[in-house]
Amino acid sequence: MQLRYNFRVYPTPRQQIELAKAFGCARVVFNDGLRARQEAREQGLPYVSDAELSKLVITQAKATAERAWLGEVSAVVLQQALADLNTAYRNFFASIIGKRKGRKVAPPRFRSRKDNRQAIRFTKNSRFKILDNGSLRLPKIGDVQVRWSRPLPSDPSSVAIIRDASGRYFASFVVQTTDEPLPKTDSEVGIDLGLTHFAVMSDGTIVTAPKFLRRAAHKLKRLQQDLSRKQKGSANRKKAVKKVARAHARVADTRRDWQHKLSTAIIRDNQAVYVEDLCVVGLGRTRLARSVHDAGWASFTAMLEYKAARCGRTFGRVDRWFPSTRMCSDCGRINDKMTLDVRSWTCPCGSAHDRDVNAARNIKAAGQADFNDRGAHVRPGLVPAARREAVTHPDAACSTRSVEGISVLQGGEDVKTDPPVPRWTGR
Repeated sequence: MQLRYNFRVYPTPRQQIELAKAFGCARVVFNDGLRARQEAREQGLPYVSDAELSKLVITQAKATAERAWLGEVSAVVLQQALADLNTAYRNFFASIIGKRKGRKVAPPRFRSRKDNRQAIRFTKNSRFKILDNGSLRLPKIGDVQVRWSRPLPSDPSSVAIIRDASGRYFASFVVQTTDEPLPKTDSEVGIDLGLTHFAVMSDGTIVTAPKFLRRAAHKLKRLQQDLSRKQKGSANRKKAVKKVARAHARVADTRRDWQHKLSTAIIRDNQAVYVEDLCVVGLGRTRLARSVHDAGWASFTAMLEYKAARCGRTFGRVDRWFPSTRMCSDCGRINDKMTLDVRSWTCPCGSAHDRDVNAARNIKAAGQADFNDRGAHVRPGLVPAARREAVTHPDAACSTRSVEGISVLQGGEDVKTDPPVPRWTGR
């Protein structure tokens, strides 16, 4: 499995200037390649191939006076910028014809020097090297100081130098890992993600939502107010923008660290983990958007998925349309829809449920059904449908069938009937 290991780097002022040149050259090559393909399409010419594009915007461009400064940076950086453009086009074409799953991918757009995030990439061809003293030697940049928090499991195949919105620099190494699976355990867990409680486990464990963004809201509000008072284009405004970016980066780093610790503990203690496949994009358009983004469900489930693959655990996603909340985890009956203020309810079978714990148990059962030896999928059992969901004959104005001796309405009277075979089933 290929993984990325990120480390903080501290370039000197001279090295920061060289990195800025590299960021700018990579951006120009990317934009030139995108412009060349767009012009070819507008003129009805054939699609410019990767080799022709590299020759046009790099080799020939260096020979001109307008792009002679492209030779001041490593050629690998320029080639990788074109590789990113080619990848963006391939993803766009695959999305159009339906080969790429998920949301539709938009065509590549031009990069701006005002983008908050700037990055370049070095491959093994550039001959970057990790020195014995811990420094990272980059071509035409020099030896950059790295703050190593842990050793790399293997020799990196590439390294990306990233500058974020707060002005911090990172080195992202791509390495090949061969982790040994953890010892097997009999414990399996279903997780119901929420806002009041970040996660509720099928065993009854409740993880309170930390709400990092809410806790930092007062400071962020003050920094945003200070930013709004600064004149556009001034040096003080640039300083205020960096302060806001640092505050947001601190919130994101704290959330990421907390999610890593929680996901590691869950994967370590359970052989199988099942979660619900939530539509975070759709929930992000509702009035709960701020709380949804503050929770970070997508990043948390992604951590669970790749850590399960590393440790030899089972990870499964349950269909988002599965009625985990309304379904009784004891009898399988699917009840009426419940509003968010209903935190506990009682099933007609007599079982009393906590809303979130019941959902977590149903998610666990659904995940186990999907991953059993027979390959069965989640299908609720035969249960009596709610009265308004049952289909009745037009002549039977007010009659329903009864199941298991349940009281039903027939002709407006509450009567007790023998338990016939259920005819209508609800899902």
